[in-house]
Amino acid sequence: MDWNGKPYYSLDYYLKKRFGCKVYKLALDGGMSCPNRDGTLGHGGCIFCSAGGSGDFAQPPGISVTMQIEKAKARVEKKLKKNKPHLYIAYFQSYTNTYAPAEYLEALFTEAIRHPEVAALSIATRPDCLPGSVISLLARLNRQKPVWVELGLQTIHKGTAHFIRRGYSLDCFENACMRLKEAGLETIVHVILGLPGETREMVLDTIRYLGALKWNAQPAVDGIKLQLLHILKGTDLAEYYQSHPFPVLSLNDYADLVVDCIELLPPEIVIHRITGDGPKSLLIAPAWSADKKRVLNTISHRLQERASYQGKGLPHR
Repeated sequence: MDWNGKPYYSLDYYLKKRFGCKVYKLALDGGMSCPNRDGTLGHGGCIFCSAGGSGDFAQPPGISVTMQIEKAKARVEKKLKKNKPHLYIAYFQSYTNTYAPAEYLEALFTEAIRHPEVAALSIATRPDCLPGSVISLLARLNRQKPVWVELGLQTIHKGTAHFIRRGYSLDCFENACMRLKEAGLETIVHVILGLPGETREMVLDTIRYLGALKWNAQPAVDGIKLQLLHILKGTDLAEYYQSHPFPVLSLNDYADLVVDCIELLPPEIVIHRITGDGPKSLLIAPAWSADKKRVLNTISHRLQERASYQGKGLPHR
């Protein structure tokens, strides 16, 4: 099957089909911390996490949500074609965006969702930071505009999860997915490819697990982000990499792995991302990842090769 020229269910296709126009994400900062940083679970964050809490491209905190949206829009609109209809997703990206009292979150998210050009709300958080009061709040907001919850699973493997200091169990993740689905909320899961010590089969085991996870006989995961491991300056991973060098994926190996992951996923799951951007000023490795156009072109070429080889596109798609 062809989704706007791509042999997989891409986010771009999904957004155009759902909202009828091009939709852009605006990275926002809700001014929150993380239990992995404030001492509740630890002080250093996940081992790969930058000082910006994985929100290095978000708008600066300390200004209103509305002002953040306007500033982020101004950056995006410099690249847009005039007179083309478009909408935005308010994406609370930095740190853990449900790690605050429900009253604080309600004011924050309501301001974002009421913006006339915001089509949906996307909230990056942890499965251990989703109490019932917060899920109830998100379910209420979801009746106004779509609300997505993004969970950083990264891996199903206990040893790797301990190494990266994720700080919660796989059972906790699965429980959160089920409670989000019961509340009618869309769930997007982040997976990191290239974590130290993980083989190709270990990565694919994580993908198989997510593809098989069900709620009421339907996929419990609505979308997935496939993220290349970036080693960034100022992170604990960078210190580890310098003292204990480990192999990083080559571009060709990464492209092949992404295609393998896509092939394993049920066709209903939207592929939100097939790579990622680390700030070039902070990037240590892999150096090839700084050329995003080349990365995307290589993955696209691999997808076309695989589809051509198999005759009718990727299996089951």
